[in-house]
Amino acid sequence: GAALSLTYIASEDVIPGYGGGMSSAKAALESDTRTLAWEAGRKYGIRVNTISAGPLKSRAASAISEKGKKGFIDLAIDYSKANSPLSKDLYADDVGASAFFLLSPLARAVTGVTLYVDNGLHAMGMAIDSASLEGIHTPP
Repeated sequence: GAALSLTYIASEDVIPGYGGGMSSAKAALESDTRTLAWEAGRKYGIRVNTISAGPLKSRAASAISEKGKKGFIDLAIDYSKANSPLSKDLYADDVGASAFFLLSPLARAVTGVTLYVDNGLHAMGMAIDSASLEGIHTPP
């Protein structure tokens, strides 16, 4: 068997406006994933993983935004597209396909991992759209 949870990059990095309580909860979730991978794996043969999904458009995100204004998720999506190695939209299906893999027999040897499904945003140490990088050539 397999178990899967969802987390967010705020467990590792400061995301202004996201909230400290949720950030610490996500960090605890990632730690619990590793601990449960050991315990559930040894006792029951169950794999335990988590997916750290990047910002994506959803009905829930749209519901908390003011009409006609960009909300937190919209701004996070813009930031992600401007700064990720893969500058493209992220869809729920991308996260779903990764979940399908982790829950399938194809991942029978994968446990205790946080899989980043975020177009590579987690790998970036510095925002390339930062004004401090003006004049430095970056690929389009």
